[in-house]
Amino acid sequence: MALFTRKSTAAPTVTEAPAVDPALAALTGTYTIDPSHSSIGFTVRHAMVTNVRGSFGEHEGTLVVDGTDPANSSASIDVKIASIDTGIADRDGHLVSGDFFDAEKFPHMTFRSTSAEQLGGEAYRITGDLTIKDVTRPLAIDLDFNGSATDVYGNERVGFEGSADILRSDWGLTWNAALETGGVMVSDKVKLTFDISAIKAAVPAA
Repeated sequence: MALFTRKSTAAPTVTEAPAVDPALAALTGTYTIDPSHSSIGFTVRHAMVTNVRGSFGEHEGTLVVDGTDPANSSASIDVKIASIDTGIADRDGHLVSGDFFDAEKFPHMTFRSTSAEQLGGEAYRITGDLTIKDVTRPLAIDLDFNGSATDVYGNERVGFEGSADILRSDWGLTWNAALETGGVMVSDKVKLTFDISAIKAAVPAA
C-alpha cells in the first residue's frame, strides 16, 4: 500500500509552450481572396467511366490567419452558382436548373468555418458549415500552405490548396439517370478543390 500513499517530493514538471516561428507570426492578419488568381472547382464521375471537371468563375471570401495560433484562424467564402463552367453550355445550363443547384432560387453556395487546426508541417484542416441550396452540413477541408510572397504591386499574399470529398445527395442534389449497362449517369461522390491566393489587408494607421 505504501506505493499508493507515499507523497511525491519531486518538483512539478513545467511544460514549455512551443516556440512561435517569427515568419509565420508575421503572416497574422486578414486576407481577401483574389478571385483572378484563385480557383474553386469540382470533379465528378460521369457515366461510370470518366471524370468531368468544372469550376465556379465568381467567388469572394476572407481568410483570417493567425500565425502564432492556427486554431484562431478562420475562413468565409461565397460562390456564385450561376458562374459554373464545365466547358459545355448545355451542361452548365442543366446544372444551374432546378434539377441540380436551382441557381435562380439559391444563387450562392457558402462556407463558414467553425474551427481550424495544424495537422503537421504545412498541412492544415479547416472545418465549417457548407450551405448548398437550403441545406447546411459540416465539411472538413484539408489544405496545404503554399507559402507567402510580396507581389510586384507590393501586395502581401498567402497561398493554400486543398480538397474535400462530399456526397452531393447530402445537400439535396439527387438528380440522376440510369444507364442501360448498369450504374448511373452522375456519381454521388464529388471532389471539391480549392486553390487560393489571398491578399493581406492594409493595417489602418493608428
